[in-house]
Amino acid sequence: MVFLLKMKPFKKAIVFKIEYLQRFMQQTTNQLIAGCKKGDKKSQLQLYTNYCDAMFTIACRYLRNKEDAKDAMQESFIKAFGKINNYESTYTIGVWLKRIVINQCLDVLKKQKLIFEDLDDVEYEFEEESDWYFNDAITKKDVLKAIESLTVKYKLVVQLYLIEGYDHEEISQILQLPIKTSRTHLRRGRLQLQELLNETKVKTNKEIIQQK
Repeated sequence: MVFLLKMKPFKKAIVFKIEYLQRFMQQTTNQLIAGCKKGDKKSQLQLYTNYCDAMFTIACRYLRNKEDAKDAMQESFIKAFGKINNYESTYTIGVWLKRIVINQCLDVLKKQKLIFEDLDDVEYEFEEESDWYFNDAITKKDVLKAIESLTVKYKLVVQLYLIEGYDHEEISQILQLPIKTSRTHLRRGRLQLQELLNETKVKTNKEIIQQK
């Protein structure tokens, strides 16, 4: 009991320190944003340094070529600094930057003519939320790898929905397609994903058997 009593102030100190650091980091970010709005180069460089790795990771989800992803990420920051005065604190700066990066990647894909199909050819189908449960043997790494192999138009919707957390209304705005089409692409992408994951599971089981 004495030990627990001694620990309580220690825990409170940790919580206080974490909250202090969070407030400090937010203040620092706000200062950087304010500097960027004034065109301060040092603030721009620091904001870029703080977020470039995370934004590059996001770009790599959409563009398989790392050089294309790097170019898209850098172009996104140029665009972001160009319209930083439009940024409002309704969203965090990270969320705002992510949206710009995704849009830039989609522009690259459009130029490469990898998207989209004729919307008149789409047969509308809808997904069930419960269908997103995967077998316990399937890892997150398996899922991410399988998503990379999806048909591009389905991959985009699956990534935006499953990984980025956007809803169909937001996906519709980002991809500039009807909500019904977004739902249909998600359902078809899920079916492709399940097939790929089933193949992964079979291969894994076969490898285990061969090792015995």
